[in-house]
Amino acid sequence: MSDERRTFLFMPESAYGPTNNCIGIGNELLKRGHRVVFAAERSWQGKLAALGFEEDLVDLAPVPEGDDEEGDEEQDAGQFWKDYIKAVSPEFRKTTAEQLETVTLPIWEELANGAKFCEPQLQAIIDRVRPDVIIEDNVIAFPALVTAGVPFVRIMSCNPLEVPGDDIAPVFSGLAEDDRAGWAAFRAEYERTHRPLWTSYDAWVQEQGAPPLPDLEFIHRGDENLYIYPEVLDYTDARPLDETWHRLDSSVRETEQAPADLPESFTDGSRPLVYFSLGSLGSADVELMQRVIAALADQRVNVIVSKGPLHHEFELADNMWGAEFLPQTRILPLVDLVITHGGNNTTTEALHFGKPMVLLPLFWDQYDNAQRVHERGFGIRLDTYGFTPEELQDAVRTLLEDAALRERVAAVGADIRSRAGVSAAADVIERVGARERV
Repeated sequence: MSDERRTFLFMPESAYGPTNNCIGIGNELLKRGHRVVFAAERSWQGKLAALGFEEDLVDLAPVPEGDDEEGDEEQDAGQFWKDYIKAVSPEFRKTTAEQLETVTLPIWEELANGAKFCEPQLQAIIDRVRPDVIIEDNVIAFPALVTAGVPFVRIMSCNPLEVPGDDIAPVFSGLAEDDRAGWAAFRAEYERTHRPLWTSYDAWVQEQGAPPLPDLEFIHRGDENLYIYPEVLDYTDARPLDETWHRLDSSVRETEQAPADLPESFTDGSRPLVYFSLGSLGSADVELMQRVIAALADQRVNVIVSKGPLHHEFELADNMWGAEFLPQTRILPLVDLVITHGGNNTTTEALHFGKPMVLLPLFWDQYDNAQRVHERGFGIRLDTYGFTPEELQDAVRTLLEDAALRERVAAVGADIRSRAGVSAAADVIERVGARERV
């Protein structure tokens, strides 16, 4: 326990990945005797208090007429983004450059609208909570968080290409590390599609009294900055970061319960065990879920499936077991291989537990993670909407039969786990909290 109790205010993005990351770090701070408050989006109501945190929640949009507090408690966490991704999922079949206008820009617009709507709420929360440190795990600036007169810590629980550099690929592109011609074309398209929104958002941020945003970036740097990415995948050789940045090779929460009893045939070692998850958002693409399930139905593997919010719309094959929600950090140690969309949490957690991956990216930085895992030799990236059943089957078989790779990735996992990322994150935040209040 720290010598002095501090108050830490977390504001995570509503999606499961950032919120779960903050839960892990916040839990470590709770164990050290601190007060931890979450200014999360309201659909998380009750779920954070159950873990021992205080909740002082925000709305990112007007509450629909007729909704009441009791109804809010029934809402699924992060429901807005689940619904949004389901609606926009046909756009995922486009290239990353084409997605800039039809997927990436609309997401930024929704994020900007949410930040503007909740700015007065955040100011009121900060007045009530009186935090010693504010911690944000999101991709967009909330001016109240950097004008509160207390230290601000930014967490980047997404691919670190989010901090740009001339010698690394542009974020959201999924381009190879040696494709500089492709980088230039993608950057030009990003400039064309995003400059007007960035200009107007930067102006609004400054009107609230916050500093200007870095050029074409939607969030400020923090007094200290944490980013979650394994060293074996990182871009530090090509783009060094300054001393305010601290890499966490992983940040795996310890708050999940053990999974329900798996079928005996899944634990007796008779077949390789595969974990398949497209995340809480990607799994809303039922057609894609069904394609993967069909391709693996006749293979000599057992598959644990994270079915997601539309779990009632498809059936699993006989060699599969799953549920709507699964405790991913409890399941990953049990499996031999992970099939994933390339979300940052799943990518880093798979390496944390030493598992190779098949990657089927859909949007945002998932393409960057998939490409990085592929080019660093820890998995195979497939064309998410163009793969044939035979290609997926071959990728699974190749990774399961590659003993040298399995040994190498297991050693990487052991090294990552020895670095205790959650504890390291709490150390940085505690040090910031020990500084004199402004």
